[in-house]
Amino acid sequence: MEDRHTEMELDFTKDDLPLMANTNHMLVKHYVLDLDVDVKNKVIEGKIVLFFGNDSREEVREQMEEAGRSWSDETCQVQAPESGSVPVSNASACSPESGCNDFAVCGKGENDTSDKNGSHGNREQASGISSSKNCCDIEIHGNEDFSLVLDCCDLSVLKVEEVDVSLVPGVEEFASPAKLTGSSQDARDRRNQIVHELVTLPADHWKEQLDYYRRCSRAPACGELLFVTGSWSLEIRKAGVQLPKDFPHALRIWYKTKPGGRSLSWTTDQNDRLCVYTVGSPINNRALFPCQEPPVAMSTWQATVRTDACFVVLMSGENSAELTESEEGVLNWFYYVTMPMPASTFTIAVGCWAEVKRKTYATGVQRNDGIFPLFSKADISPHIIFLSQSTLSGGSHLCGTRLCHEIAHSWFGLAIGARDWTEEWLSEGFATHLEDAFWSAAQQQLLADEARERQDLKALLRWQRLRDEVQNSEEDLQVLRPNKENTGKVTESGASVVKHGLNAEKTFMQVHYLKGYFLLRFLAGKAGEAEYFAFLRKFVWRFHEQLILSQDFLRLLLEDIPQLKGYGLSVENIFQKWLDCSGIPKPLLEESQAWQECRLAQQVKEEVVTWVRLNQRARKSGQRKKRREESTFQKAPLKEHLAHTIMGKWLYFLWHKDGLSSDQLVLLLECLLEKKTLCSKTLECLQKTYHLREQDAEVRHRWCELVIKHKYVAGYVDVEKFLKEDQAMGVYLYGELMLNEDAKQQEIAHKIFATTRDQMDVSSAKVVAEMLF
Repeated sequence: MEDRHTEMELDFTKDDLPLMANTNHMLVKHYVLDLDVDVKNKVIEGKIVLFFGNDSREEVREQMEEAGRSWSDETCQVQAPESGSVPVSNASACSPESGCNDFAVCGKGENDTSDKNGSHGNREQASGISSSKNCCDIEIHGNEDFSLVLDCCDLSVLKVEEVDVSLVPGVEEFASPAKLTGSSQDARDRRNQIVHELVTLPADHWKEQLDYYRRCSRAPACGELLFVTGSWSLEIRKAGVQLPKDFPHALRIWYKTKPGGRSLSWTTDQNDRLCVYTVGSPINNRALFPCQEPPVAMSTWQATVRTDACFVVLMSGENSAELTESEEGVLNWFYYVTMPMPASTFTIAVGCWAEVKRKTYATGVQRNDGIFPLFSKADISPHIIFLSQSTLSGGSHLCGTRLCHEIAHSWFGLAIGARDWTEEWLSEGFATHLEDAFWSAAQQQLLADEARERQDLKALLRWQRLRDEVQNSEEDLQVLRPNKENTGKVTESGASVVKHGLNAEKTFMQVHYLKGYFLLRFLAGKAGEAEYFAFLRKFVWRFHEQLILSQDFLRLLLEDIPQLKGYGLSVENIFQKWLDCSGIPKPLLEESQAWQECRLAQQVKEEVVTWVRLNQRARKSGQRKKRREESTFQKAPLKEHLAHTIMGKWLYFLWHKDGLSSDQLVLLLECLLEKKTLCSKTLECLQKTYHLREQDAEVRHRWCELVIKHKYVAGYVDVEKFLKEDQAMGVYLYGELMLNEDAKQQEIAHKIFATTRDQMDVSSAKVVAEMLF
């Protein structure tokens, strides 16, 4: 290999998430995990075997670019794939984010300054590996040994060894003399050739492939490898190996997690039984197993997980769990995935779960609403969805829309991913936009005009949320393409950073969801919904299992629907007005007035006027009259009494008219939050009129905001309940309790946080602690 040394200085802050894996040199194709879960001691321990392919990132990039070039040459006819087809390998992908890592491989003879975290007794020999700030690439030059770098943190790595796959019975067919080229007759090349043949097996051999992966993962070791762990990485080296192509292509890593590892949440369920699950942490799964985190590292996996028989293991596998008993009282749970996806999509949940089955009615016909074509079972992800209990109460609306959002990620986020994780809108913006279309299709009784009215009301609520967020957040966090012209670029080794990836505040922001949603709504409106969704269907089929950047989508959209250019739209124009700037996009400001005038919003405004009048009358009533009315309240049912009071004339009308939808209730409460003063009697009647305590979490959150703002003591119990049972959604309420500078409210905040802190995820707990202390 050519003698070269690449070192790049980048702005690397504590808020940026480093992606350390040198994916430009080697790419993982398959993981085999063999793990024991000790729920009581909060530890997962075992081994993982990584199988690497020979393809380089440059070859993968060429495949991706070719896919874009060939768009105009294909008719992109939509038809379902063959039943039972399972894609296994050759998934197109491209480079992840630009950025830097903070280590380098130094020349022999340099002092080892990283004598920590252990290297299985090999510290003396591993002294060529040391830590160096602001260096971005693993050096491959001169006579230095090559180092494989994996993303890893909060793990105790015990041993790393090369796997001798050549000893597996029956593997000879993968290493026949005809398949061994040139000088590849030695043992090292033979082992690597076997792995190459295994990872490139055709898709219709997926069952055989999984079996060989299992058998190869159990093969004996043929030597231990040197390794060093850092804050964000695991470096592995084999003495004398200087090129990636000569590095072992099958590695076994023995390790165990740490109780405080940030990829897992060790907690209790509603019945105080122990459980653990992956929390969708900003650091993804690197504290669960050593891996390649960048999206370019698309891989498949299989896992055997052992735990006490009282627990159920759920994973994001394609299959229903295969159970065996390894010993008395211990069960083995086996799952697998044959569709290549980033390691961040791996999920696990271990607990005393119970399956709830609902009766289904088979129609004998697959139903397709026309938004997207039907896929085979193997093509659909996710295979597991985590829903907060906050979505399950108060009717079906909130739960239904959240499910639609997560299902939309089957296409945008999983089947099609972002090449650069800073372009979060390519996942969340699409899922938010499709959420409305899916939810409308799920409500079959809705007429087209009714669906459009509901979507306009939803747009108004999202507009208000985006407006508030833009006013109360850092400008840097409002940009959808923060790397701008450097989006998608990486260092020579493939290392990069996710800008603001570790910023705790960003976890609770929705700007990427909302601005992305409004951009897609804007484009669909200009193109016409029918034509836009027709394009989207073709796009999904063409780029299934591939990674994209914003310009990939926008260029093909403008090419496929050329009339969009008549509105002055171009990729550069959309970057400038929507993706590369903070604040509210100017085109959005022009459209917001129309949503406020929609019929459903006007209904809410009428009720707001009613409540404002009622509040004014209640405040003007004299103390004597208030006492008399309060006495009457104690003697007669609320509805009967109010029919004869000043407020009752208005409330009687409200009780006997059609109820407001959940979204209309949210809008009503948000409008009332803008009023300077609401008296206690108004708030009491408001809660009883709309049964606010029984509504979904979005409505109850606004109710709690009203309670806090107006210091409505009778409603404090609702605030306490929300903070306990809806912890993630309640983070904002802690801030409101503290800002009001009311001793009782601050006492509530401190008391509830003290009892729930250990149950909260790390990001939520950090943000709340900053508010309180």
